[in-house]
Amino acid sequence: MIILGIDPGIADTGFGVIKKTRDVFCVLEYGTIATKKTDSLMDRLQELHSAIIGLIKKYKPARIGVEELFFSKNAKTAMTVAHARGVILLAAKSAHCPVQEYTPPQIKQALTGYGAADKKQIQYMVKSMLKLTTIPKPDDAADALAIAICTAQTKQYGQ
Repeated sequence: MIILGIDPGIADTGFGVIKKTRDVFCVLEYGTIATKKTDSLMDRLQELHSAIIGLIKKYKPARIGVEELFFSKNAKTAMTVAHARGVILLAAKSAHCPVQEYTPPQIKQALTGYGAADKKQIQYMVKSMLKLTTIPKPDDAADALAIAICTAQTKQYGQ
C-alpha cells in the first residue's frame, strides 16, 4: 500500500510517500513544496494544488494522511495554513483518494506511544522505522513522513 503524508503550510508543505508491505516500510520520496512569498496567495495555492495533484498522479496513493490544523496564537498564520489544507483536501477529493486527518498528539502517539513526544523523538522514530541512515530534512518533510507512518498504522476505510 502506498501512502502520501502531508504537513500543510503555505510557504513550505512537507510531503512523504511511503510504501507499506505487511509491516515493512519503504520510502519512495520526500521533500517540500515551496512557494514564493512574493507571489499572491491565490498563485501560491494554485502552485500547491498542482504539486499535490502531481504527487497523487505519480504515486497513486491508497490513502493520504494530512495533519489537522492546530491552534496558533498567530491568526494570520492559522488562516494561511487553513487555506493550504483546503487546497490539499480538494486535490485529494478530486483524485478520489481517501484522506485521514490527524492531530499532532495522535501522530506522536502512533509513532512513540506518547502523545506529548518532542520533535527529536519523532524524528528518531521516523529514521528508525523507515531504516534511514539520517533524519530526513527539512523538518516539514520529516513531519510528513511521520504522518504517512501514522496513516499506515491506522486502520480506516475498510483497510
